[in-house]
Amino acid sequence: MKLGKLALAITVATTILFAANTKNVIDEDSIGLRKVDLLSEDKAAPDETKYGTSQPMSGYKIERAYQNAPPMIPHDVEGMLEITPDNNMCIGCHDVSVAASMNATPIPKSHYIDFRPKHTLDGDNFVKSTDDMKNEVSIKPIETISHARFNCTACHAPQSTGGLAVENTFKANYTRKDGKTHSTWNEVLTDDLDTLKKK
Repeated sequence: MKLGKLALAITVATTILFAANTKNVIDEDSIGLRKVDLLSEDKAAPDETKYGTSQPMSGYKIERAYQNAPPMIPHDVEGMLEITPDNNMCIGCHDVSVAASMNATPIPKSHYIDFRPKHTLDGDNFVKSTDDMKNEVSIKPIETISHARFNCTACHAPQSTGGLAVENTFKANYTRKDGKTHSTWNEVLTDDLDTLKKK
């Protein structure tokens, strides 16, 4: 029992000495991103989030954050959400057949591909669909948007004008001159898709 009290006394004494010799003290006003003391909730509110009010077809576009980044939504989305497989207002302007006439970014070919492997259950055995090289066969062009792609706002999001808590210093290194406004996915997939359609 005496040994336990001695260990406790040594721990307390060490802590006090360490605290007394510590020159770099972090005060609570500089902890985290708040920059106010932890008890001042009235001063801790972030900038108000204000989404853009540009109307669809306004011609306003947002530069991509990096090559092939999903384009962000530059217009107001009031009344367009929530997106479901049966109710997707984005298609009305962004479907490939109408996008040019609507001055909208067309939905890329990558969204019209089923990447999910098609395996079967043969009795008690799970059979993978494979090609001659024993790779899983999973890429197949389809006529409608893939069920994995219907929810546009999973990747594409409206942007706000609120200030950033931490400045973004990322600098994109685009692989081509028009990388800020265009994707290369369609070009990459074109040859593969043409080959698949012939099979």
